[in-house]
Amino acid sequence: MIRYDVRHRTDFLYSTPVSISHHLLHLTPRPTENQRTEVWRVALSPAPAVRRTEVDFFGNPVEHLTLQDEHSKLVIRARGTLVVEEPAAVVPSATPPWEQARVNGSIAKDPEVLAAQPFAYDSPMTRAGESVWAWAQESFAPGRPILEAALELNHRIHTGFEYDPAATTVSTPVAEVFRIRRGVCQDFAHLMLAGLRGIGLPARYVSGYLLTYPPPGGTKLQGSDASHAWVSVRVPGHGWVDLDPTNDKMTTTEHVTLAWGRDYGDVSPVKGAIVGGGEHEVKVSVDVVPIADPAN
Repeated sequence: MIRYDVRHRTDFLYSTPVSISHHLLHLTPRPTENQRTEVWRVALSPAPAVRRTEVDFFGNPVEHLTLQDEHSKLVIRARGTLVVEEPAAVVPSATPPWEQARVNGSIAKDPEVLAAQPFAYDSPMTRAGESVWAWAQESFAPGRPILEAALELNHRIHTGFEYDPAATTVSTPVAEVFRIRRGVCQDFAHLMLAGLRGIGLPARYVSGYLLTYPPPGGTKLQGSDASHAWVSVRVPGHGWVDLDPTNDKMTTTEHVTLAWGRDYGDVSPVKGAIVGGGEHEVKVSVDVVPIADPAN
């Protein structure tokens, strides 16, 4: 178990004043089986005229905001402490054949299967095509244990695609990522989702943070941690198991979950619409700092 002090700051800088803006925030960590929030606060400057908190379709905490005062800068700060425990251990070779996990086209009435259905089909940012589906299918030989096969696909993305922040944007299609063989964590998550869903397997896009470490002998820089994304695949008998294709691993206590949905569009940390603003610049910094246990 690890306790973290987490800080996320987003600055929007506008070249001309914004007269009114509406925003949707996914910046409050959702509770999970291995994660609980102790304290959390989201602060904005300037303060919104309207602020409403609710839970979205996928069960994520979400905030709706409206700013009505003219502003040339918007600063959003999220900070709190939470506890992350090691995910339950699952033996990949002991999981059921992947065919048993398919729900695409299923008419089953089992509540667990029905709850997985929204994650078994293409979503706006995971549309790919038969070439991606055929490529993913190579890891899923008939009767192969689902987690064993999914981990191989996870590994193939890690080894076959180059991490390159300059290669893509938030709107780059999966088919283009597959063609150029490069991108960032969001792209790799979308690619893996496209492949899994193409063969009928439900899988979720997970938005969160990843603890990073300084180089040997170096000092960790403020804001050096990052927003991150990975994939959660449904494994019958074990629930949802999270895989990180960017880092070729199952998630650990170093992964902090914010929200999950069908793709990035469902759970982007900050999105909205503004009137005015001209050109704008966005700056994001994240700090995930372990808190020492005073009992040790």
